[in-house]
Amino acid sequence: MLGQLHLSAALTSTVSGRFDVARDHLVEAAPEAATLGDPAAGAGFNGCGFGPTNVGLWEMSIAAEQGESGRVIELSRTVRPQVLAVRREGWRRLPVEYRGAHLVDVARAYLQVGDLRGAARALVEADSVAPAEVRCRPLARTVIAEVARAQPAPAGVARLATPVGLTR
Repeated sequence: MLGQLHLSAALTSTVSGRFDVARDHLVEAAPEAATLGDPAAGAGFNGCGFGPTNVGLWEMSIAAEQGESGRVIELSRTVRPQVLAVRREGWRRLPVEYRGAHLVDVARAYLQVGDLRGAARALVEADSVAPAEVRCRPLARTVIAEVARAQPAPAGVARLATPVGLTR
């Protein structure tokens, strides 16, 4: 439980603009996670899925909040949420909000480095996984609007802009 508290404190510190404190909390969470390992049944203690993969997902979210797009993309290539799930069900065992938020963070990072196709792919996947997370979350709507402004808009994003109310 201590490790999960460090992750929450890291995000709170980031939102408060205290990036150095956030980094300290991430550093403290890592050995806790390494000691426990990833939960075998996907949920772990108290259903929070705490372990090294969870720390990686939080680190991605925190990097996104800090505007470190390159770091988010780098982590998205190595952090595998699927290990939190059991057997062949992949990461579908994680709550849809987690999956949707993760993919929106990845889309934002791709947008920030100018990769509109990468951003579009992540947005379309996020919408297929968690439509409410994408269509109602302000950050997701902002990313959709930015990607949809491209001429021509990447495939899927123009269609996604309509249910979100971003078309005329």
